[in-house]
Amino acid sequence: MTTETRQKTIPAKILSRKDEITADFLKIADSHIADLMAGRTLKRYHAKDFGALLFIHPRHLTNTLHLTLNTSPCDVMEERILAEAKRLLDTTTLSIADIGMRFAYNDPTNFTKFFKSMTGITPLQYRKKGTMAV
Repeated sequence: MTTETRQKTIPAKILSRKDEITADFLKIADSHIADLMAGRTLKRYHAKDFGALLFIHPRHLTNTLHLTLNTSPCDVMEERILAEAKRLLDTTTLSIADIGMRFAYNDPTNFTKFFKSMTGITPLQYRKKGTMAV
């Protein structure tokens, strides 16, 4: 059975549902990042939190995002947090601890470990590298 034949047998409603779940997840993720940045929440959401907000099982959310984005809810959030952290490091003089606190890392070392695992360098090294380029 070819891919075209398989897609014809799957109802369009099911195919569009995965896109709807993905779009809704991305909206909630953006809103959550904005809430973290503004200090309106002190907790990072996990797949189970997103699933509860979308009224679906966390495993279904993860499977859906793997189909549509080829990534997991955790990876999406980590990438967005990393992008915002880099932006803050580049454009503000906030301390590393304050930036970590914005993303609900109560211990600055946890934020540093997260940042280094994602980029290969510490936030301080990233900031120094950015100021050297200017």
